[in-house]
Amino acid sequence: MHDALVIALSSPILVGIYKDGDLIEEIRSEGMSSDVLAEIFDSLLQRYTFSNLIYAKGPGSFMGIKVTYLFLKTLSITKKIPLLATDAFFFNQNSPIKAVGKLYFVKNSSTIELEPLVSSEVIAFTLPKKIDLEKFDSDNLPYYGIDAVG
Repeated sequence: MHDALVIALSSPILVGIYKDGDLIEEIRSEGMSSDVLAEIFDSLLQRYTFSNLIYAKGPGSFMGIKVTYLFLKTLSITKKIPLLATDAFFFNQNSPIKAVGKLYFVKNSSTIELEPLVSSEVIAFTLPKKIDLEKFDSDNLPYYGIDAVG
């Protein structure tokens, strides 16, 4: 059994396949999550049986978060595979994440806030070489960080 980890908050979309916590395959795609996730998982589901689906639940691209959550939640329900998640800061060394304009999401201890930053070193998301399932949570609802404009 394997675990699949998806980071679809920016480009490129990253999908990692893990066996016993070790990264054994990495997929990078410059496409949009709405276009590539089904294609990627069509191939993966032919080759692997998954114990867990894991994703970065935000903050990041609203559309990326929504599409990824809906896709993985549907897969989780139909295939009876647990869906786990954690915030995006886990995958970028806790560095600021671009929001809108000069605003960035910043994690301060356990809270995520929006802060204006004049210059910020944005560290790209990366798949960890090893994962510990204890670091992920069944509280998998998306975290958008900014309310919808209405």
